[in-house]
Amino acid sequence: MVTITLMGDLQTTEGERALGCEVEDSITVKQLIRKQGKPLREIFQLLKQKKVMVTVNKRIASESTEIYDGDVVHIVAHDGLGRSGLTPAMY
Repeated sequence: MVTITLMGDLQTTEGERALGCEVEDSITVKQLIRKQGKPLREIFQLLKQKKVMVTVNKRIASESTEIYDGDVVHIVAHDGLGRSGLTPAMY
């Protein structure tokens, strides 16, 4: 099982912040997120727009990084503060 954790203000369409996903073979970060469908649809769009940072097992990753059973994936908004990146930051 691969664990996906959404950090900061990011969440699934159902309001969840963690998902467990079964994978049989290696899969890329992009494929893993796309495979989740509707719950991660907005996260997938942010990934395509390069508005999120992804780590796999605490190492910075890209959308093409290979994921294997047992890996832990963290996704955080690109600004590092957990904002979605869809609205201007207020400082």
